[in-house]
Amino acid sequence: MNARRDIEKEQKFLSIVKQHRPMVLKVCYMYANDDNHLKDLYQEVLANLWQGLDSFEGSAKLSSWIYRVAINTCVSYFRRYDRHSSLMSPIEDVPEIGAEDSSKTDDLRTMYRMIYSLGKLDKAIILLWLDEYSYDEIAEMTGLSRNNVAVRLRRIKLKLIDKANQTES
Repeated sequence: MNARRDIEKEQKFLSIVKQHRPMVLKVCYMYANDDNHLKDLYQEVLANLWQGLDSFEGSAKLSSWIYRVAINTCVSYFRRYDRHSSLMSPIEDVPEIGAEDSSKTDDLRTMYRMIYSLGKLDKAIILLWLDEYSYDEIAEMTGLSRNNVAVRLRRIKLKLIDKANQTES
């Protein structure tokens, strides 16, 4: 009976990973400083998803739970990594961005670099908003109040607009 449960868990896990891989990679990307670091973060997130899968009760949406695990894993990993390295610069290649439109790709890289320069929580909030989560969902995932999310998001947007204007000058 345990073998059957293990097989079912493995199939469920593989399905979840396949469906949510781009989202997990995007979160990992925002906390990585190179390709190796990105791979390490991604593996760490997968390990934590696997470990927590049995405890997922379904009280939140699966995607919200995965996002929260990914963000918490990356922040924790970043804290450990940051103690041992002073080199924290964004990686140059944005994963899974098509090369069809080079100006769009350049714009996305610029946007990711600007987001990368934000604080850990601000990164998480803007990424969730860009993925079209509601303020209530963002509040649930980050542990902030809805009003705090709204205020922080406004400030983040203004910061990014200011950075974009500085880049154009």
